[in-house]
Amino acid sequence: MSARPIYLDNNATTPLDARVLQRMNECFLAAFANPGSAHSFGRAARQILEDSRESIADILKADASELIFTSGGTESINMAVHGFTAGRKGLIACTDGEHPATLEACANAALAGIGRVSVPVDSEGRIRTESLSGLPWKDLRLVCVILAHNETGVVQDVTELSRLCQQHGVPLLLDAVQAVGKMTVDFQATGAAALAFGAHKFHGPRGTGGLLLRRGIKLPPLLAGGHQESGRRAGTEAVPLIAGMARALELWRDEATERSRAMRSLRDQLQDALLQQCAPAVVHGFHADRLVNTLSIAFPGVPGEALLVNLHLAGVACSLGSTCASGSMEPAKALLAMGVDPEVCKSSVRFSISCQNTIREIEDAVQRISTVVTRMRSEKVMKP
Repeated sequence: MSARPIYLDNNATTPLDARVLQRMNECFLAAFANPGSAHSFGRAARQILEDSRESIADILKADASELIFTSGGTESINMAVHGFTAGRKGLIACTDGEHPATLEACANAALAGIGRVSVPVDSEGRIRTESLSGLPWKDLRLVCVILAHNETGVVQDVTELSRLCQQHGVPLLLDAVQAVGKMTVDFQATGAAALAFGAHKFHGPRGTGGLLLRRGIKLPPLLAGGHQESGRRAGTEAVPLIAGMARALELWRDEATERSRAMRSLRDQLQDALLQQCAPAVVHGFHADRLVNTLSIAFPGVPGEALLVNLHLAGVACSLGSTCASGSMEPAKALLAMGVDPEVCKSSVRFSISCQNTIREIEDAVQRISTVVTRMRSEKVMKP
């Protein structure tokens, strides 16, 4: 077995594609100027910026005017939550298993008098559509839902939720940070008012992302001090990063079928082997539609944090769940919302694959993981 480390934490961040880096390097040299400047250097940078906007919007089935460039998913989510609730009273609805960016943005809104109500999910992590009619629609100012879950990979069908939001005139914010670049996302078809994403989840650079905001909606900006992004987001646009994001998404579009097939095969190979060799084991969201790259699995009786340390020592990079919530000793909120026993939650880890992983890496990972789990269970039994 090779001792080379194996990276299976791609939902935290993905390695930068070499072709994306090449595009960024070209822009650092040719598009170094401020895109807001009127001279020829500025106009050259502006052209690349707007070409990138057109490309990304086209892939996500949005109008280019609907795309606001940001520093990433977290800023996009905060921008939307702030914009839809600032100066208003009422409620935000979201699941208890949302990404920390959404939950903490909602907590900040609570300081200004906006409460939060929970959208229930079933044991697979799917929204309970039968419960949606019971939400306090007349008091809702925003509904926030994660489209593809960062921990479990569960993909939500938001058709009914979107219909009800439109019926009651309540904006829907979709956290598509894990979805974009891993599955087809059609902004127009979702009916959402806003959709957030970040480049580093699909082999693009860190530090850039976007918020799709439906035409006709105007929000107070989160950042002030400039006219950029049509006055919706102040700050000089990072043209090389944005060009890199566009290139990364174009590569996904061109290679989506091949990438999805390969990642699903590797994920299923890892899943099936661990269920067999590390029994008892539990896959969260097993019966739901999931991202093809994500495996959230529990090894009951094995403490997750100790397991994580031992896996890292064995050269397998993975995580307990959301990296943005790392350091927390509490069971994952997403799993608790699904009704998973707290002790099982604490024995859960997340493996997330990319198109750069290989069959050999997965074979090695299975051997390393099963060895660690078996040893830890044996040690636990042997303790007096």
